[in-house]
Order: sequence, then C-alpha cells, then structure tokens
Amino acid sequence: MDPRFQEIPRERVADRIANELLRLITSGELAPGERLPGERQLADMMGVSRVSIRAALQQLKTQGFVTAVQGGGTRITAAADQLDSALSQLVRSNRENLHDLAEIRAKLEVWAARRAAQRATPEQRAGIDRAFVTMSAEGRPSRFKAEDDLNFHLAIAKGSGSAVYLHLMSVLGDILEQMLAFHRYSLYASPADDQRFNQQHRAIWSAIKARDGDAAAAAMEDHLNTVLSRYEEDDPATVTTNGQTSGSGDEPGSPVG
Repeated sequence: MDPRFQEIPRERVADRIANELLRLITSGELAPGERLPGERQLADMMGVSRVSIRAALQQLKTQGFVTAVQGGGTRITAAADQLDSALSQLVRSNRENLHDLAEIRAKLEVWAARRAAQRATPEQRAGIDRAFVTMSAEGRPSRFKAEDDLNFHLAIAKGSGSAVYLHLMSVLGDILEQMLAFHRYSLYASPADDQRFNQQHRAIWSAIKARDGDAAAAAMEDHLNTVLSRYEEDDPATVTTNGQTSGSGDEPGSPVG
C-alpha cells in the first residue's frame, strides 16, 4: 500500500452534533448562559437519536462549553463563577474600581453598538426592537427600569454578532445588573433622568435601525458619558464601604456592581 494515503476515520454522529453545536457557540448564535432545548427536542430538530445528542452534550461538558442545569437541562457556559465573584468583590470594596468598570464598559459598548448597526441579523434587530419597545412603553412601572435597561444592552451585545464580546459580557455576570440598578435607582433616579435616558436609548436604537454604525457609536458614547460624568460629580459618600448606596428617589439603594 502507498503510505502517503491513510484511511480517513469515520466520524460518529455524536461528533458531528458536537461540532455543529460548537459552531453555534463560537459564532455567537448560542449565547453564554442560554439554555439549550431538551434532549428530545434537540434530537427532533437535528434528525438524530437522543443517545447521540446525549453523547455530544457530554463531549461539550467535558470540554467546558456547556454545563448541566440544576433540575435538568443544559446551558451554554457563561463564565467562571470564581472570576465573577472576584470582580464583584473588587467593585464592592472600592468606588474607584466601580468607576473603572464603568469606563471599560463604555468603551466596549460603543464598539458593540457600531457592530450591531453594521452586522445584526433581522432576528437580532427584532430583539433590539422588542427590548426598546418594552423599556419605552408608556406607564411601564419604574421597578422594571434597571431590568429593561440591561435587556436592551444585552440585545445590542447579541446584535454585535461577536461570540467573544458575548463571553466578555458574561464575565461581568450579575455585577452588570447591579451596576445598572445603581445607575437607575441612585445616580439617576429622577423622572427627568428617566426621560433623558429614554431619549438616549431612542437615539441608539434609531441609529442601529438605520444601520448607521457611526451614529450608533456616537449615541452610545453620549449615553455612557452621561453616566460617567455623574461618577465624577457625585459625592463619594453615596457609596459606603460595603458597597451599599445611600440612594434617593422612589427605589431603595442597590448593591453596587
């Protein structure tokens, strides 16, 4: 036999499934923290057996791409919990660290807004639209404004089409949600602030909708510079050493994050 030619190993169905799921993860189509359909549903959608699905998921679990959900199911691995915990402690212990995180977030989100305007798929654009419509709905209770804010920015993150950026966002974990709660209920708690934020979010949304990357980046930069300016003006006493805000307005202070 000619030694230059070697037998090509047959690829198991489970390997092909694992490779396809990995492609969806690395492309960002499956986002960090997203829960996968059940084994039966995946098997039906992919036209394979549940045994093959189970074997493929086990491969991805071993490689660290997915993890089991308590109570059953599987989700895409978001980030190392220890990293998220360490970042939380850094931010809670020092106001300057919180300011640094806000600055870093601003730079990343300006990039993401530009990318979303240029590359978001129709489905991703629809997600951004839904998030904006929800957050700007007349009569929307104020208790949802931090959650709505987070969902809008996460929709833009998905619209960036970058698996790397989505995983960077996942590293922030709960700390991003806490940071936004601090912004919306302490730094910017008045009705006038809410109106200003709504106008800024509308400018970001409109630019992304128009596929204008420069305008989207500029609108996001203007929005996040507003937040950063308050850090510089605000009295450090509004954040205590254990990371609790003294706060004001119609909502209690949230843990800083």
